[in-house]
Amino acid sequence: MSYKTILVHADQSPGAPARMTFAIQLALTCDAHLTALACTGLSRFAAMGDPDRVWPRVEDELRLWCTYAHDSLTAFASYSAKAGLRAFDMKLLTDDPEDAFMLLAPCHDLLILSQGTPRQAAPGVIRDLPGNLLLHSGRPLLLVPNQAGEDNPSCAPLHHPLLAWDGSRAAARAARDALPLLKQAGMVTLLVLNPEVQTACDGMAPGADMALFLSRHGVRVEVMCEYTRVNTGDALLCVASALHCDLLVMGGYGHRRAREVLLGGATQTILNNMRLPVLISH
Repeated sequence: MSYKTILVHADQSPGAPARMTFAIQLALTCDAHLTALACTGLSRFAAMGDPDRVWPRVEDELRLWCTYAHDSLTAFASYSAKAGLRAFDMKLLTDDPEDAFMLLAPCHDLLILSQGTPRQAAPGVIRDLPGNLLLHSGRPLLLVPNQAGEDNPSCAPLHHPLLAWDGSRAAARAARDALPLLKQAGMVTLLVLNPEVQTACDGMAPGADMALFLSRHGVRVEVMCEYTRVNTGDALLCVASALHCDLLVMGGYGHRRAREVLLGGATQTILNNMRLPVLISH
């Protein structure tokens, strides 16, 4: 298994340069084709008369949003040329980011975004994009922290991932989705939190069966059991920091009610407070 086609969000948010640079380096490392997607932010359904999606002064605003989207792709092309990436293409869609990603996700192995924009409503950027895509895209998300930059870089290739393991279906999906990255790493730490309350699904020591599965795929892995009263999300971030990990792999939980994304506690904690790239699958 390998990543052969990757999709990255290109927009005007502060985290965009770090996100696009990360995606370019990952594509080079994986010998993958990279697609940059920029959106105007105006849903394609607006023209169909959905009043909830129609924005005021559409024609004037759309011209400005198209300019922003073009500028985003110009920046991506510049970063790609500087890094020597040739296997890439760029798409500009008159759509909101969620629907645009849902349209293109089935034809890509991995989606790369930033963690979210809680106080921002720039064109082509929506607050709940990671949560929405986690629940509905059917593809793993690789989220780059908003504060990544020169002082706190997130870069590929990755050397020491932390895999959160609780024996669940979501965790198993995340581990398999992350295999191309785990196989490249020098060492992977498989973390089991509070194993005494974990459902007995390994048949051996906690995490042993998954560690064996990974080793058969060529992954160098060690199992770590941690006992804590801290909530799961904070515990994962603390261990990742203590071990100087450069990637967190985890299963994501949640559901969608009407237009509201309801994520599990650990998932929401990670999305709000992440300081390292996170690969998350639902």
